Amino acid sequence: MSRNEQDRIYLEQAREVLLLEADCVKRQAELLGEDFVKAIELILQCQGRVIVTGMGKSGLVGRKISATLSSTGTPSFFLHPGEGIHGDLGMVTPSDVVIAISQSGEVDEVLAVLPTIKILGAPIISITGSKNSSLAENSDLSLIVAVEKEACPLGLAPTASTTATLALGDALAVVLLNARNFRPEDFALFHPGGTLGRRLLLTVEKLMHTGDRNPVISENRVIRDALIVMTSHGNHGAAIVVNESGVLTGIVTDGDLRRILNKYEEPLTLPIEQVMTRDPRTISKEKLAAEAMHIMEDKHITVLPVVDPEGRPAGIIHLHDIIKGLTGMKA
Repeated sequence: MSRNEQDRIYLEQAREVLLLEADCVKRQAELLGEDFVKAIELILQCQGRVIVTGMGKSGLVGRKISATLSSTGTPSFFLHPGEGIHGDLGMVTPSDVVIAISQSGEVDEVLAVLPTIKILGAPIISITGSKNSSLAENSDLSLIVAVEKEACPLGLAPTASTTATLALGDALAVVLLNARNFRPEDFALFHPGGTLGRRLLLTVEKLMHTGDRNPVISENRVIRDALIVMTSHGNHGAAIVVNESGVLTGIVTDGDLRRILNKYEEPLTLPIEQVMTRDPRTISKEKLAAEAMHIMEDKHITVLPVVDPEGRPAGIIHLHDIIKGLTGMKA
């Protein structure tokens, strides 16, 4: 057999596996129904933690599901069923919810932990391939992972079934994430050591412009002066307007300037007070950059004045600065 022919066979086999597993995940989406919704509601009502258990490959998938739940706002840990029947079941409380995973639903170690969990009163959600299995019959809710065949040609190694189970776990985690209104800054809180976490935990203070790059102007000046300040203080497309006490009273943006150009014969001599937007949205320097970005996107603006507790402008932050900070872009 030639090298090219061998390469072709390898690629065909790999594509067959990927397509088969993709079909299994698609089929899993079609099987979602009332029990999935009940599982979500049960977990949302949980006052304790979601305890995931499973043996072998199902256990490995369970560890990942548990980790994903924990990092997206649903406290969770993995309980090895073998360790569970030798004392670790003491970690389970009536306030918890247990997710038990077994494709066959007949794994001895998983079935062995069920009686104690039932005595403790923690509800059990099973993820299994058969609704008639011992695991399903002894669960409060059962989510069925129906796989017609494994990708393994011998039909022995869990492949398509573990992929579909993992995808189902992700579906649970994401729906719960949305139901809890889990925010990017919440994710960052649980991932402070990662690059994403460090970026999402950036505060406004670390990105805002201050000093000579903070375009502040008195409200008794005219638009020509505001244009000069906007251009000479960093060209942020805005000027922060303050009163005699230095307290913010408004903001003038390049959008405001464009709107008055055709409206007035002498727009540059107009008093700033006549043109500025009063009481604009502001933010404090201690807030997360992600929150500033959310405000800008929600209000369809590109800059935010940063104010101190007395309402004086401490700086200004631009949407582009946040994007650079959060994505690691170079200036």
